[in-house]
Amino acid sequence: MPVVDSPVDPASALDFSGQTVLVTGGTRGLGRVICRTFLDAGADVVTCARSAPDEPVTSSDGTCSATFFAADVRDPDQVGAVVTAAVEQTGRLDVLVNNAGGAPPAESSTASPNFNAKVIALNLTSALTFSQAAHRAMADSGGVILNISSVSGTRTNPGGAAYGAAKAGLANLGRTLAHEWGPAIRVVTVTVGMIVTDEATAFYGDGGRREAIGDLLAAGRMGEPEDVADMCLVLASPLARWVTGTEVEVHGGDERPGYIDAIRSD
Repeated sequence: MPVVDSPVDPASALDFSGQTVLVTGGTRGLGRVICRTFLDAGADVVTCARSAPDEPVTSSDGTCSATFFAADVRDPDQVGAVVTAAVEQTGRLDVLVNNAGGAPPAESSTASPNFNAKVIALNLTSALTFSQAAHRAMADSGGVILNISSVSGTRTNPGGAAYGAAKAGLANLGRTLAHEWGPAIRVVTVTVGMIVTDEATAFYGDGGRREAIGDLLAAGRMGEPEDVADMCLVLASPLARWVTGTEVEVHGGDERPGYIDAIRSD
């Protein structure tokens, strides 16, 4: 029987000094904020994307920066190279955040097989490939893998069938890997709702439209990247030592059922 963990000191649980955190797609949007949050917590942060950021990914006070490696997360060889480089640089890998993802809208009836394959490779297969590479570094010392998913994978997603299916797959991937690799490695799926990022502005609009969307949520507002990044910090910490093989929803209560608005309109 596994030994029960000793009580955790909350004051030090969120101190990641001496730990290495790898965040995929961490140069902009949510990924950049996740990097910054772990840097602020003292971690050595490594990130990757296809293109280098215009400005370095830094802590809030600008005193430390994430190490960047150019890589296409859909390429297994490049994935392996990033994980190897991260371990060679710091000597360890403690946390992997599979954040890279996204897709433009596309009609399900006309989306090409090539388009669908690329969307699934970016949003699902890359997370599996990175997790396999991270396992080799974490198997003996232990670690945490966080898969960033979306409410698009838990509800209907018109105009994004491949994206929604890929995000739904992350939940099963997380549950499966948690059982195969636990208890040494915890695996958690973080299901993200509608948040405000630079990329999201083009989709959600701004001003009144965002307020209207926020009114649909129990929290009364759309989320900020920090709302998700803070939860990632907690889930990667000893405070969440018994959280694995599950989905943690960070969506402000999600949207109320559409029929309620239909009734009110009458």
